[in-house]
Amino acid sequence: MQFLNIDKVRETIKLQTGKKLSFKYNGARNQIEEFEGKIIETYSKIFVIQPSSSLAPLKSFSYSDILTESLEIIGK
Repeated sequence: MQFLNIDKVRETIKLQTGKKLSFKYNGARNQIEEFEGKIIETYSKIFVIQPSSSLAPLKSFSYSDILTESLEIIGK
């Protein structure tokens, strides 16, 4: 895997804004959630994802979730 730092992750996420992507989130107690959606907003510490399902609420993640591999972006 390529060495990443928080600034590189932030830049990469910003470039993916508005594109339909697949995500895999490794939550508490080994619960794994896979979903599709679009990154709709980026901020200095977090980014916001709108899941494709119209009933699903917005999801927000920190850039460190990518570094710690809690959230994976699966290429489309």
